[in-house]
Amino acid sequence: MKLTKLFVAGVLTAAVCAGAVSLTATEQSAPAAGSDRMMFGVAFYNLENLFDTINNNGKYDKEFSPQGKNKWDGNKYRSKLRNLAYAISQMPTQTTPLGPAIIGCSEIENRSVLEDLVKQESIKDLNLQVVHHDSPDRRGVDVSLLYNPRLFKVTNVTNHTLYVDSLPHFKTRDQMCVVGRLGDVKHPEYGNARIAVIVNHWPSRRGGSAQSSWLREAAAELTRHIADSLTRKYPDIGIVVMGDLNDDPSNKSCAEVLGAVRNPKDIQAGGFYNPFWKLLDDGIGSYIYRGSWDLFDQIIINSNLYDGRCGVQFKNAKVLNFPFLMQADGQYKGYPHRTFSGGAWINGYSDHLPTEIFLVKDLKK
Repeated sequence: MKLTKLFVAGVLTAAVCAGAVSLTATEQSAPAAGSDRMMFGVAFYNLENLFDTINNNGKYDKEFSPQGKNKWDGNKYRSKLRNLAYAISQMPTQTTPLGPAIIGCSEIENRSVLEDLVKQESIKDLNLQVVHHDSPDRRGVDVSLLYNPRLFKVTNVTNHTLYVDSLPHFKTRDQMCVVGRLGDVKHPEYGNARIAVIVNHWPSRRGGSAQSSWLREAAAELTRHIADSLTRKYPDIGIVVMGDLNDDPSNKSCAEVLGAVRNPKDIQAGGFYNPFWKLLDDGIGSYIYRGSWDLFDQIIINSNLYDGRCGVQFKNAKVLNFPFLMQADGQYKGYPHRTFSGGAWINGYSDHLPTEIFLVKDLKK
């Protein structure tokens, strides 16, 4: 199998909306006064078919148009944007009051839907910036990156296409690699760590998980190749592999091909640690299928991020299973509150839950 890289530069109710956290960046200070450390959040969110209403991608895109089976119109689109923005507005914590520095996203139709998203009232003061690239995927969906320019500075973007010799017409999402500096521009003493974020949406399980696993293993091989190339160029770089991997941490693609281990003591220099493996073992997932939780939405780190060699150090990982993201009643009570159910619009968020890791810069070290 030949793997080749392609480089390319560059209606919530009123009551719910009223509950959104105010995120006026000018009014908040990321590090607490007198603090000797700073925390950074790095998140991932599958936005579940964030399409506009214009049919420009043939048969599949027509589903997300006023004439398509989803009757996807301006009201539904605007409500979807408000819902997703509200979810992002709830991500700040006491130690990350500005929310995640970085949010990787998948199932994006184009750049314009992201620009519409970051302009939503509940998050517009964050001034989130967009990194986007059009993938060759047949469904017309891409991966992307949102980032807070106060906390992350982009220095380079490359996009990598998965080629499969035995399937010359195979098309999936490109893998986006964003290299930059993580730190608070208003507080330079809180670090200037070089990190790379590889955003993924690996091939689906269509046709069966076992029958399609080789495609995700090929995707993992490409991800590992990108990561190894970065490490050769920047030995101290922190690398984050994130995305909807369509596999669980214990599957071959993650555990063997990428080599992301369950236990930190098993991390080798230049290797990877998967903090979401134990969460799934504890019954915590990000996606549910036929009543069984999976944890496809993973954020995996290299050894430099685990031990702090890159300038920031891994602290912990979470699935952001906020109660409002879950269906409260009905047949699918306890499932993620998605946009459609049984063909009916239910005005939800996504069929996936967001995930996040936290990285700390300790001034005492």
